[in-house]
Amino acid sequence: MIGVVAGAVALGVAQLAAGLTNASASPVIAVGGAVVDQTPAGLKDWAIRNFGSNDKLVLITGIVVVLALIAAGLGVLSRRRIGYGMTGLLVFGLIGAGAAATRPDSGPFDILPSLLGVGAGSWALSLLFRRVARDGWDDLPEEYPVAEGTPAGTTGPEAEAGPADEGETGGAEPIARPAEKPPVMRAGDDLYTFDRRRLLTGVAVGVGVAGVAGFGGRLLASSRDVDVARRTVAKTLPRPAVTAKAIPAGADLRIRGLSPFVTPNRDFYRVDTALVVPSVDPADWTLKIHGLVDKPVELTFDDLLRRPLMEADVTLTCVSNDVGGPYVGNARWLGTRLADVLRDVGISSQADMLLSVSQDGFTCGTPVDVVMDGRDALLAVAMNGEVLPAAHGFPVRQVVPGLYGYVSATKWITEIKVTRFDEDEAYWTPRGWAPLGPIKTQSRIDVPRDGDVVPPGPTTIAGVAWAQHKGISAVEVQIDGGEWREAKLAEVNGPDTWRQWSIEVPLTPGERVIAVRATDASGYTQTPDYAPPAPDGASGHHAISIQVS
Repeated sequence: MIGVVAGAVALGVAQLAAGLTNASASPVIAVGGAVVDQTPAGLKDWAIRNFGSNDKLVLITGIVVVLALIAAGLGVLSRRRIGYGMTGLLVFGLIGAGAAATRPDSGPFDILPSLLGVGAGSWALSLLFRRVARDGWDDLPEEYPVAEGTPAGTTGPEAEAGPADEGETGGAEPIARPAEKPPVMRAGDDLYTFDRRRLLTGVAVGVGVAGVAGFGGRLLASSRDVDVARRTVAKTLPRPAVTAKAIPAGADLRIRGLSPFVTPNRDFYRVDTALVVPSVDPADWTLKIHGLVDKPVELTFDDLLRRPLMEADVTLTCVSNDVGGPYVGNARWLGTRLADVLRDVGISSQADMLLSVSQDGFTCGTPVDVVMDGRDALLAVAMNGEVLPAAHGFPVRQVVPGLYGYVSATKWITEIKVTRFDEDEAYWTPRGWAPLGPIKTQSRIDVPRDGDVVPPGPTTIAGVAWAQHKGISAVEVQIDGGEWREAKLAEVNGPDTWRQWSIEVPLTPGERVIAVRATDASGYTQTPDYAPPAPDGASGHHAISIQVS
């Protein structure tokens, strides 16, 4: 218990120090970030499939549980010698400091939270052991019994110094001398006297310190939250020079359970490597563009807002999205054309890659030709009519239609290096993912859900399909391996968004398997052959099983 409380004090104080310096320097976050960086592609896919957007919470919880078990072990070792526990705390503090110092966005003071946490944890460990254990020596033996005739106040061995000659000359009886009793010390488990009340009091105080420090750290970090900055930007955000086409009335079929045409910001999927959402002040933000360019530049947020802004409806998809998966969403973005910015700096004809860098150190490699081919690739500052949410890249992020997010959708972007694929690698490429990531044509059944029980008779089947920057031309549905039936398509205002579809079919009682496939505007129809997300996106037909009764 003492070990766990000491570990909690260490983490709480470290969190408090991180709140004063950099939230990402908290040892749990720093170590968690290092774990994410070293996670194999297969394990990453497994985590996303099983935990979804809660994968980061699961990772952090797992780290805390492991640290609690280690702290308990250090507490047990400290019963033998307190130095063992302190040494263990120091080792893990150094691991946390090393992880914080080597993060891509680390600062000169990022090792302090871990080191201060170690100091506080060691102090708590020592103090709690001193508080609940006192010296276990027995009292010295009682005073020796005094023989009759011994001078008052003379006891024990001192009685031997009585009138020695008296026994010889006076004929008195010899003084009875009791056997000497040496002091006795308890051994083994009795070496310390356990004080339960003092332990519980000390534990309560330690938990209180850990809780207050941890909460204080979170409060300090949130005091630098970007909400105030977002509200300020919202008041001064320029109107778009180019507005998007109005969303057709028939773009949303308004079927219960069907994904809406526009995904609300609160429901938009989030997949990234940041365990803590970066807090970036737009007043301090800059975008450095360099590499194979004629005129390197560093743009401020005001510089970006002074450029013409445009709106564009674009569906984003994560490469980790499995067949029928949830990691796809559609939004109306506001930003400046990335191609125009690149033309201003003068891209070399040798360049074929844009290596963009996030505030948290993530990098992605975007093909130059895709950005420059006329599609609405943006440096976005707003999403669905409001300033970018912090979790979706405030103050600026990339949006490129037709590419999976890992090669295009850099959030909290701070740098673009114009380079070549044969000279630089982005974050996920050495981890087994393809350097190019064009989105594969896909479709999904939203209604009914897999495992639903529906009544027999006419049944509405509906879902969404996407083939960004190509567009969807047809969707077909199959029941129990029979013929393919063409579904009704909703309207869209461009090729870069997903498209809703629906069909009504009569279903008879029994277990029914429903499958869907889409055909894009290039004439390509989805393959039935399944492929997992790695290395360049999943493929195959989405199918569900329902019970008709």
